[in-house]
Amino acid sequence: RAAPRVLLPGVGSAAAAMRELHALGLAERLPTLTQPVLGICLGMQLLFEGSEEGGDPSLPIPRLTRCLSILPGTVRRLPEAPGVRIPHMGWNALIPCRAHPLVAGLGSSDYAYFVHSYGVPESVLTLMACAHGERFSAIVARGNFMGAQFHPERSAAVGARLLHNFLHLQPGDLPA
Repeated sequence: RAAPRVLLPGVGSAAAAMRELHALGLAERLPTLTQPVLGICLGMQLLFEGSEEGGDPSLPIPRLTRCLSILPGTVRRLPEAPGVRIPHMGWNALIPCRAHPLVAGLGSSDYAYFVHSYGVPESVLTLMACAHGERFSAIVARGNFMGAQFHPERSAAVGARLLHNFLHLQPGDLPA
């Protein structure tokens, strides 16, 4: 609670990450934070209501892994298609969707490094999108909660810019 900013990193599966957050008492604590919070990759996905990852794919409607429910929406498996490899691994272009202090200085000529099989569909929360077979949210934000589907630490200058912007956010800078 005393940290000026919080990073919610993530590598692994939604179900395993949520079990660990519950075991540590963080699943209850994270939604109450008022300082800027940035979820990275799986950490971004965990901010949403649920994820198809960890659900039972044999069911007509797969059960969802319940996530933190800070942001509305469901994380979906990226669709397979001819010529589209899943997991999505590698550099891909960012597509600007709406202005926000977190994405200041980032534009349509910028590329980020992705490693994932699940993604968040575009919505009013999407600041930047990406296309891999179909479009999905690459960066999202609402209030003090933000997320990046890509790995800033592997995305060279683009990742450094995103992290710089996050570290310099002030509570008054954030749109509701």
